[in-house]
Amino acid sequence: MKILTCGSIAYDLLLQYDGSFPDAIDPMHIDELSVAYVTPRFARHHGGTGANIAWNLRLLNQEPLLVGTVGNDGGTYTALLEERGISTKRVEVQREHATSTAIVATDSREHQITFFHPGADAYGTFPDISEERDDLAYAIISPRDAKVMLQAAEWCRKFAVPYLFDPGQQTSAFSEDELLRAIQGSAGLVANAYEWGLISKRTSFSVDQLLEHVKVFILTQGEDGCTVYTPKGATVLSACKPESVVNPTGAGDAFRAGLLTGLAAKWPLPQAARLGCSVASFVVEQEGTLLDSLDINDVLGRAETTYGEALPALP
Repeated sequence: MKILTCGSIAYDLLLQYDGSFPDAIDPMHIDELSVAYVTPRFARHHGGTGANIAWNLRLLNQEPLLVGTVGNDGGTYTALLEERGISTKRVEVQREHATSTAIVATDSREHQITFFHPGADAYGTFPDISEERDDLAYAIISPRDAKVMLQAAEWCRKFAVPYLFDPGQQTSAFSEDELLRAIQGSAGLVANAYEWGLISKRTSFSVDQLLEHVKVFILTQGEDGCTVYTPKGATVLSACKPESVVNPTGAGDAFRAGLLTGLAAKWPLPQAARLGCSVASFVVEQEGTLLDSLDINDVLGRAETTYGEALPALP
């Protein structure tokens, strides 16, 4: 069974700042903000939420159905995805535009500032994939052009495909009604602490109120792990400890791939989240969001070390 993966396909420019972003900002003069950060480390990588999640799903021996858009410079990227066994037949090419580009700056305290140029994705559409409905076990709708995210959510509801809604940094692009509709039709909401603050403000929901509309809410908290909320209560999971922290960019997408892998295998939700935490811990050990390889036994072993019990065997 496939996992529908709707999200951005982008080139990433990663910058690392040796210091804390907030320390350089004077809150008394925020209306006159003009700040510069010198970043001694710079790298260019392949990225994008959809591609990152699909890549990690393949490393976990899953079959993602990637839906996204590239521009006239996206040929080398789609070729790379195909080399790794990720089908790009549902990846749209907008030849009049450049592929999306993300500039991600990270400080020494893992704060991040991102600038995102949507490029070709702003002109993308959601394809007719009704013929593949019976092959889909699960779906995730991650940040890309907001209108396409809504189209994807509508398609999943129409064809009864359970989907995780992951609005991420696109949260502010939705109206309150759009955000509510996408959340209420989902199998679960995934967000980090900052994103949840935006969602809560936009919808006026507390966590308890949110759970009146959706059965699952997963709050990711970086190095502090995650919290899995359901109507039955909350499960707090610590993060899996990496051997070293090089760059956290892409860890959230890796978590989502592990989570989806567990859910598609019909694992209990906390176990699926543990798998996600373990996969995420390997991504932070490198510069760039795409791991060259991943030993599943190492992933399962790290989860067992962290949580004191073994996860089920992956199909």
